Amino acid sequence: MHSFEFYSVARIVFGRGQFAGAPALAGALGSLALIVYNGDEQGAGGALDRLVDGLMAAGQRRPVLRRQKGEPDVDDVDRAVSVGRQAGCDMVIGLGGGSAIDTAKAAAGLLANGGSALDYMEVVGRGQKISRRAMPWMAIPTTAGTGAEATRNAVVGYPPRRFKASIRSELLLPRVALVDPELGVGVPPQVTASSGMDALCQCIEAYTSRAAQPITDALALTGIACAARSLRRAWADGADLNAREDMALAALLSGIALTNVGLGAVHGFAAPMGANFPIPHGTICAALLPHVMAANVRALRAAGGHPTLSKYAQVGRTLSPEPQLDDERAIDAGIARCASLSAEMGIPPLSHFGVAESDIPAMVELAQRSSSMKFNPVALDDAALSGVLASAIAGA
Repeated sequence: MHSFEFYSVARIVFGRGQFAGAPALAGALGSLALIVYNGDEQGAGGALDRLVDGLMAAGQRRPVLRRQKGEPDVDDVDRAVSVGRQAGCDMVIGLGGGSAIDTAKAAAGLLANGGSALDYMEVVGRGQKISRRAMPWMAIPTTAGTGAEATRNAVVGYPPRRFKASIRSELLLPRVALVDPELGVGVPPQVTASSGMDALCQCIEAYTSRAAQPITDALALTGIACAARSLRRAWADGADLNAREDMALAALLSGIALTNVGLGAVHGFAAPMGANFPIPHGTICAALLPHVMAANVRALRAAGGHPTLSKYAQVGRTLSPEPQLDDERAIDAGIARCASLSAEMGIPPLSHFGVAESDIPAMVELAQRSSSMKFNPVALDDAALSGVLASAIAGA
Protein backbone atom coordinates (compact mmCIF):
# COMPACT_ATOMS: atom_id res chain seq x y z
CA MET A 1 0.00 0.00 0.00
CA HIS A 2 1.44 3.35 -1.06
CA SER A 3 0.97 6.91 0.14
CA PHE A 4 3.07 9.65 -1.43
CA GLU A 5 3.29 13.11 -2.95
CA PHE A 6 5.03 13.92 -6.22
CA TYR A 7 6.67 17.17 -7.28
CA SER A 8 8.04 18.09 -10.68
CA VAL A 9 8.84 21.04 -12.89
CA ALA A 10 5.68 22.31 -14.57
CA ARG A 11 7.30 22.40 -18.02
CA ILE A 12 10.24 20.33 -19.25
CA VAL A 13 11.57 21.01 -22.75
CA PHE A 14 13.93 18.19 -23.76
CA GLY A 15 15.75 17.43 -26.98
CA ARG A 16 18.53 18.23 -29.39
CA GLY A 17 18.41 21.79 -30.69
CA GLN A 18 15.89 22.99 -28.10
CA PHE A 19 18.34 25.60 -26.78
CA ALA A 20 17.44 27.75 -29.77
CA GLY A 21 14.01 28.23 -28.21
CA ALA A 22 15.36 29.61 -24.92
CA PRO A 23 14.73 33.31 -25.75
CA ALA A 24 11.07 32.66 -26.56
CA LEU A 25 10.62 30.67 -23.35
CA ALA A 26 12.33 33.44 -21.37
CA GLY A 27 10.06 36.05 -22.93
CA ALA A 28 7.11 34.55 -21.08
CA LEU A 29 8.92 34.94 -17.75
CA GLY A 30 10.14 38.54 -17.76
CA SER A 31 12.03 41.26 -19.60
CA LEU A 32 15.36 41.54 -17.76
CA ALA A 33 17.21 38.38 -16.87
CA LEU A 34 19.86 37.73 -14.28
CA ILE A 35 21.90 34.98 -15.92
CA VAL A 36 23.93 32.88 -13.48
CA TYR A 37 26.42 30.82 -15.46
CA ASN A 38 29.61 28.82 -15.40
CA GLY A 39 31.60 27.47 -18.30
CA ASP A 40 32.68 29.75 -21.15
CA GLU A 41 32.89 33.48 -20.52
CA GLN A 42 31.05 35.99 -22.69
CA GLY A 43 32.85 36.49 -25.98
CA ALA A 44 33.96 32.86 -26.32
CA GLY A 45 31.22 32.09 -28.81
CA GLY A 46 29.60 29.49 -26.60
CA ALA A 47 26.16 28.93 -25.10
CA LEU A 48 26.27 32.14 -23.04
CA ASP A 49 26.84 34.29 -26.12
CA ARG A 50 24.08 32.49 -27.98
CA LEU A 51 21.69 33.03 -25.09
CA VAL A 52 22.51 36.73 -24.62
CA ASP A 53 22.30 37.43 -28.35
CA GLY A 54 19.03 35.52 -28.60
CA LEU A 55 17.44 37.37 -25.69
CA MET A 56 18.33 40.75 -27.13
CA ALA A 57 17.20 39.79 -30.62
CA ALA A 58 13.87 38.83 -29.07
CA GLY A 59 13.48 42.33 -27.61
CA GLN A 60 14.73 41.66 -24.08
CA ARG A 61 16.89 44.19 -22.27
CA ARG A 62 20.60 43.33 -22.05
CA PRO A 63 20.77 40.61 -19.37
CA VAL A 64 22.77 40.97 -16.18
CA LEU A 65 25.52 38.34 -15.94
CA ARG A 66 26.80 36.68 -12.79
CA ARG A 67 29.53 34.05 -13.08
CA GLN A 68 29.50 31.27 -10.49
CA LYS A 69 32.99 29.94 -9.80
CA GLY A 70 32.96 26.59 -8.03
CA GLU A 71 30.23 25.28 -5.80
CA PRO A 72 28.15 28.09 -4.28
CA ASP A 73 28.40 29.28 -0.72
CA VAL A 74 26.26 31.73 1.22
CA ASP A 75 28.22 34.76 0.01
CA ASP A 76 27.90 33.69 -3.65
CA VAL A 77 24.13 33.45 -3.38
CA ASP A 78 23.76 36.69 -1.44
CA ARG A 79 25.93 38.58 -3.95
CA ALA A 80 23.91 37.22 -6.88
CA VAL A 81 20.72 38.37 -5.16
CA SER A 82 22.19 41.82 -4.55
CA VAL A 83 23.26 42.16 -8.20
CA GLY A 84 19.86 41.06 -9.46
CA ARG A 85 17.94 43.31 -7.10
CA GLN A 86 20.02 46.41 -7.83
CA ALA A 87 19.61 45.90 -11.58
CA GLY A 88 15.85 45.41 -11.29
CA CYS A 89 15.86 41.92 -12.79
CA ASP A 90 12.45 40.28 -13.02
CA MET A 91 13.60 36.78 -13.97
CA VAL A 92 16.58 34.46 -13.51
CA ILE A 93 18.24 31.97 -15.85
CA GLY A 94 20.67 29.32 -14.62
CA LEU A 95 22.99 28.20 -17.43
CA GLY A 96 25.67 25.63 -16.78
CA GLY A 97 26.40 22.82 -14.36
CA GLY A 98 24.73 22.16 -11.04
CA SER A 99 26.64 24.94 -9.29
CA ALA A 100 25.28 27.62 -11.60
CA ILE A 101 21.77 26.21 -11.49
CA ASP A 102 21.74 25.89 -7.69
CA THR A 103 22.94 29.49 -7.36
CA ALA A 104 20.25 30.66 -9.77
CA LYS A 105 17.62 28.66 -7.91
CA ALA A 106 18.58 30.07 -4.53
CA ALA A 107 18.85 33.59 -5.92
CA ALA A 108 15.39 33.37 -7.50
CA GLY A 109 14.02 32.21 -4.17
CA LEU A 110 15.65 35.01 -2.20
CA LEU A 111 14.68 37.69 -4.72
CA ALA A 112 11.07 36.80 -3.96
CA ASN A 113 11.41 36.10 -0.24
CA GLY A 114 14.12 38.46 0.99
CA GLY A 115 16.87 37.80 3.49
CA SER A 116 20.12 35.87 3.25
CA ALA A 117 20.73 32.31 2.07
CA LEU A 118 21.64 31.43 5.65
CA ASP A 119 18.12 32.33 6.81
CA TYR A 120 16.66 29.41 4.84
CA MET A 121 19.39 26.74 5.02
CA GLU A 122 18.80 23.42 6.74
CA VAL A 123 21.11 22.04 9.47
CA VAL A 124 23.55 24.98 9.63
CA GLY A 125 21.17 27.88 8.97
CA ARG A 126 18.02 29.27 10.53
CA GLY A 127 15.73 26.91 8.63
CA GLN A 128 13.09 29.51 7.76
CA LYS A 129 10.47 28.34 5.29
CA ILE A 130 10.24 29.74 1.79
CA SER A 131 6.78 31.33 1.78
CA ARG A 132 6.59 32.95 -1.68
CA ARG A 133 7.09 31.34 -5.05
CA ALA A 134 10.55 32.03 -6.44
CA MET A 135 10.99 34.80 -8.99
CA PRO A 136 10.28 33.28 -12.44
CA TRP A 137 13.34 31.38 -13.53
CA MET A 138 14.55 28.87 -16.09
CA ALA A 139 17.14 26.13 -15.71
CA ILE A 140 19.37 25.22 -18.67
CA PRO A 141 21.89 22.51 -17.74
CA THR A 142 25.04 22.07 -19.81
CA THR A 143 26.38 19.07 -17.89
CA ALA A 144 24.56 15.81 -17.17
CA GLY A 145 24.94 15.23 -13.46
CA THR A 146 23.10 16.78 -10.55
CA GLY A 147 19.65 17.04 -12.12
CA ALA A 148 19.40 20.42 -10.36
CA GLU A 149 17.09 21.59 -13.15
CA ALA A 150 14.39 19.36 -11.65
CA THR A 151 15.02 19.55 -7.91
CA ARG A 152 13.33 21.66 -5.26
CA ASN A 153 16.50 22.23 -3.26
CA ALA A 154 19.59 24.37 -3.77
CA VAL A 155 22.80 23.10 -2.16
CA VAL A 156 24.81 25.92 -0.59
CA GLY A 157 28.05 25.85 1.37
CA TYR A 158 28.63 27.58 4.69
CA PRO A 159 32.42 27.71 5.20
CA PRO A 160 32.39 28.74 8.89
CA ARG A 161 30.69 25.45 9.74
CA ARG A 162 32.55 23.43 7.05
CA PHE A 163 29.25 22.12 5.74
CA LYS A 164 26.94 22.25 2.75
CA ALA A 165 23.18 22.22 3.25
CA SER A 166 20.00 22.81 1.29
CA ILE A 167 17.49 25.57 0.89
CA ARG A 168 14.45 23.44 0.16
CA SER A 169 10.91 24.13 -1.03
CA GLU A 170 8.65 23.14 -3.88
CA LEU A 171 8.29 26.91 -4.40
CA LEU A 172 11.88 26.90 -5.74
CA LEU A 173 11.13 24.70 -8.76
CA PRO A 174 11.86 26.47 -12.06
CA ARG A 175 9.03 27.49 -14.35
CA VAL A 176 10.89 25.78 -17.22
CA ALA A 177 13.69 23.22 -17.40
CA LEU A 178 15.27 23.27 -20.86
CA VAL A 179 17.50 20.24 -21.44
CA ASP A 180 19.39 20.16 -24.73
CA PRO A 181 21.89 17.26 -25.00
CA GLU A 182 23.89 19.17 -27.62
CA LEU A 183 25.06 21.58 -24.89
CA GLY A 184 27.09 18.73 -23.39
CA VAL A 185 29.24 18.11 -26.47
CA GLY A 186 32.07 20.38 -25.34
CA VAL A 187 32.14 19.19 -21.74
CA PRO A 188 35.61 17.77 -20.87
CA PRO A 189 35.85 13.98 -20.37
CA GLN A 190 36.69 14.22 -16.67
CA VAL A 191 33.60 16.37 -16.05
CA THR A 192 31.48 13.98 -18.10
CA ALA A 193 32.78 11.12 -15.95
CA SER A 194 32.26 12.70 -12.53
CA SER A 195 28.92 14.32 -13.33
CA GLY A 196 27.68 11.15 -15.00
CA MET A 197 28.59 9.08 -11.94
CA ASP A 198 26.64 11.57 -9.83
CA ALA A 199 23.56 11.05 -12.01
CA LEU A 200 23.95 7.26 -11.79
CA CYS A 201 24.46 7.48 -8.03
CA GLN A 202 21.37 9.64 -7.59
CA CYS A 203 19.26 7.18 -9.55
CA ILE A 204 20.52 4.25 -7.47
CA GLU A 205 20.08 6.07 -4.16
CA ALA A 206 16.59 7.28 -5.07
CA TYR A 207 15.60 3.79 -6.25
CA THR A 208 16.76 2.22 -2.96
CA SER A 209 15.59 5.11 -0.72
CA ARG A 210 13.41 4.18 2.22
CA ALA A 211 10.92 6.76 0.87
CA ALA A 212 10.88 5.23 -2.64
CA GLN A 213 7.52 5.07 -4.42
CA PRO A 214 6.25 3.70 -7.75
CA ILE A 215 6.67 6.84 -9.87
CA THR A 216 10.23 7.51 -8.76
CA ASP A 217 11.13 3.82 -9.06
CA ALA A 218 10.16 3.86 -12.73
CA LEU A 219 12.08 7.07 -13.40
CA ALA A 220 15.20 6.04 -11.48
CA LEU A 221 15.40 2.61 -13.10
CA THR A 222 15.13 4.21 -16.54
CA GLY A 223 17.94 6.58 -15.58
CA ILE A 224 20.12 3.67 -14.44
CA ALA A 225 19.56 1.95 -17.79
CA CYS A 226 20.51 5.14 -19.67
CA ALA A 227 23.74 5.47 -17.71
CA ALA A 228 24.53 1.77 -18.06
CA ARG A 229 24.59 1.94 -21.84
CA SER A 230 25.89 5.46 -22.36
CA LEU A 231 28.06 6.90 -19.57
CA ARG A 232 31.30 5.32 -20.72
CA ARG A 233 30.45 6.13 -24.36
CA ALA A 234 29.83 9.81 -23.57
CA TRP A 235 33.15 9.93 -21.70
CA ALA A 236 35.06 8.25 -24.53
CA ASP A 237 33.48 10.34 -27.31
CA GLY A 238 31.98 13.64 -26.25
CA ALA A 239 30.45 14.15 -29.70
CA ASP A 240 28.34 10.96 -29.45
CA LEU A 241 24.93 12.63 -29.34
CA ASN A 242 23.06 9.42 -28.62
CA ALA A 243 25.18 8.94 -25.51
CA ARG A 244 24.86 12.61 -24.54
CA GLU A 245 21.09 12.36 -24.86
CA ASP A 246 20.96 9.28 -22.65
CA MET A 247 23.06 10.98 -19.98
CA ALA A 248 21.04 14.21 -20.12
CA LEU A 249 17.94 12.09 -19.57
CA ALA A 250 19.58 10.12 -16.74
CA ALA A 251 20.48 13.37 -14.95
CA LEU A 252 17.01 14.83 -15.43
CA LEU A 253 15.32 11.67 -14.15
CA SER A 254 17.68 11.51 -11.18
CA GLY A 255 16.72 15.04 -10.23
CA ILE A 256 13.00 14.34 -10.44
CA ALA A 257 13.42 11.17 -8.39
CA LEU A 258 15.62 12.60 -5.66
CA THR A 259 13.49 15.68 -5.12
CA ASN A 260 10.63 13.37 -4.19
CA VAL A 261 12.30 10.57 -2.22
CA GLY A 262 15.72 11.80 -1.14
CA LEU A 263 19.08 10.09 -1.51
CA GLY A 264 21.29 8.15 0.89
CA ALA A 265 24.64 7.75 2.59
CA VAL A 266 26.73 8.64 -0.47
CA HIS A 267 25.20 12.09 -0.51
CA GLY A 268 25.24 12.17 3.28
CA PHE A 269 29.02 12.11 2.98
CA ALA A 270 29.15 14.33 -0.11
CA ALA A 271 27.95 17.44 1.73
CA PRO A 272 30.69 17.61 4.39
CA MET A 273 33.37 16.16 2.08
CA GLY A 274 32.71 18.81 -0.56
CA ALA A 275 32.77 21.56 2.06
CA ASN A 276 36.11 20.44 3.50
CA PHE A 277 38.13 19.24 0.53
CA PRO A 278 38.66 20.52 -3.05
CA ILE A 279 36.90 17.55 -4.64
CA PRO A 280 34.27 17.77 -7.40
CA HIS A 281 30.91 16.58 -6.09
CA GLY A 282 30.56 13.82 -8.68
CA THR A 283 34.04 12.51 -7.90
CA ILE A 284 33.09 12.13 -4.23
CA CYS A 285 29.95 10.23 -5.25
CA ALA A 286 31.86 7.97 -7.64
CA ALA A 287 34.48 7.11 -5.02
CA LEU A 288 31.90 6.33 -2.34
CA LEU A 289 29.12 4.65 -4.34
CA PRO A 290 30.31 1.01 -4.52
CA HIS A 291 31.42 1.04 -0.88
CA VAL A 292 28.12 2.47 0.37
CA MET A 293 26.22 -0.08 -1.73
CA ALA A 294 28.31 -2.90 -0.24
CA ALA A 295 27.80 -1.63 3.31
CA ASN A 296 24.06 -1.28 2.79
CA VAL A 297 23.81 -4.79 1.33
CA ARG A 298 25.73 -6.27 4.29
CA ALA A 299 23.42 -4.54 6.75
CA LEU A 300 20.28 -5.50 4.83
CA ARG A 301 21.39 -9.13 4.61
CA ALA A 302 22.08 -9.12 8.36
CA ALA A 303 18.54 -7.84 8.90
CA GLY A 304 17.24 -10.93 7.08
CA GLY A 305 15.56 -10.80 3.67
CA HIS A 306 14.97 -7.06 3.48
CA PRO A 307 12.92 -6.18 0.36
CA THR A 308 15.44 -3.54 -0.74
CA LEU A 309 17.85 -6.38 -1.54
CA SER A 310 15.70 -7.22 -4.55
CA LYS A 311 16.08 -3.63 -5.69
CA TYR A 312 19.86 -3.85 -5.47
CA ALA A 313 19.59 -7.01 -7.54
CA GLN A 314 17.57 -5.14 -10.18
CA VAL A 315 20.22 -2.41 -10.19
CA GLY A 316 22.83 -5.06 -10.85
CA ARG A 317 20.85 -6.66 -13.66
CA THR A 318 20.36 -3.25 -15.26
CA LEU A 319 24.06 -2.40 -15.06
CA SER A 320 25.31 -5.83 -16.03
CA PRO A 321 25.47 -7.30 -19.55
CA GLU A 322 23.95 -10.44 -18.00
CA PRO A 323 20.33 -9.56 -17.18
CA GLN A 324 19.47 -13.13 -16.16
CA LEU A 325 21.68 -13.18 -13.06
CA ASP A 326 20.11 -14.48 -9.84
CA ASP A 327 19.69 -11.99 -7.03
CA GLU A 328 22.91 -12.70 -5.14
CA ARG A 329 25.13 -12.55 -8.20
CA ALA A 330 23.26 -9.53 -9.58
CA ILE A 331 23.82 -7.57 -6.37
CA ASP A 332 27.54 -8.27 -6.47
CA ALA A 333 27.69 -7.46 -10.20
CA GLY A 334 26.04 -4.07 -9.64
CA ILE A 335 28.53 -3.10 -6.95
CA ALA A 336 31.44 -4.29 -9.10
CA ARG A 337 30.18 -2.38 -12.15
CA CYS A 338 29.93 0.90 -10.24
CA ALA A 339 33.54 0.46 -9.12
CA SER A 340 34.83 -0.56 -12.56
CA LEU A 341 33.09 2.35 -14.31
CA SER A 342 34.93 4.82 -12.11
CA ALA A 343 38.22 3.03 -12.65
CA GLU A 344 37.78 2.87 -16.43
CA MET A 345 37.14 6.61 -16.57
CA GLY A 346 40.13 7.46 -14.39
CA ILE A 347 38.28 8.77 -11.34
CA PRO A 348 40.87 8.73 -8.52
CA PRO A 349 40.45 7.64 -4.88
CA LEU A 350 39.79 10.30 -2.29
CA SER A 351 43.40 10.15 -1.07
CA HIS A 352 44.34 11.90 -4.32
CA PHE A 353 42.67 15.05 -2.92
CA GLY A 354 44.37 14.95 0.45
CA VAL A 355 41.75 13.03 2.42
CA ALA A 356 43.47 10.92 5.10
CA GLU A 357 42.38 8.31 7.61
CA SER A 358 42.75 10.92 10.34
CA ASP A 359 39.87 12.83 8.73
CA ILE A 360 37.44 9.93 9.02
CA PRO A 361 35.94 10.60 12.51
CA ALA A 362 35.11 14.23 11.74
CA MET A 363 33.60 13.40 8.34
CA VAL A 364 31.50 10.57 9.77
CA GLU A 365 30.19 12.86 12.51
CA LEU A 366 29.20 15.50 9.95
CA ALA A 367 27.71 12.92 7.55
CA GLN A 368 25.45 11.51 10.26
CA ARG A 369 23.87 14.97 10.57
CA SER A 370 23.10 15.25 6.85
CA SER A 371 19.46 15.20 5.75
CA SER A 372 20.29 12.56 3.12
CA MET A 373 21.10 9.96 5.78
CA LYS A 374 17.50 9.56 6.84
CA PHE A 375 16.63 8.16 3.39
CA ASN A 376 19.40 5.54 3.32
CA PRO A 377 17.68 2.13 3.11
CA VAL A 378 19.24 1.03 6.41
CA ALA A 379 20.82 2.88 9.32
CA LEU A 380 24.61 2.61 9.18
CA ASP A 381 26.49 3.10 12.43
CA ASP A 382 29.72 5.05 12.78
CA ALA A 383 31.84 1.93 12.37
CA ALA A 384 30.18 1.02 9.07
CA LEU A 385 30.50 4.58 7.75
CA SER A 386 34.14 4.72 8.84
CA GLY A 387 34.79 1.55 6.86
CA VAL A 388 33.08 3.03 3.79
CA LEU A 389 35.17 6.18 3.91
CA ALA A 390 38.40 4.28 4.55
CA SER A 391 37.78 2.18 1.44
CA ALA A 392 36.98 5.27 -0.67
CA ILE A 393 40.15 6.99 0.54
CA ALA A 394 42.28 3.99 -0.39
CA GLY A 395 40.41 3.19 -3.58
CA ALA A 396 40.11 -0.42 -2.39
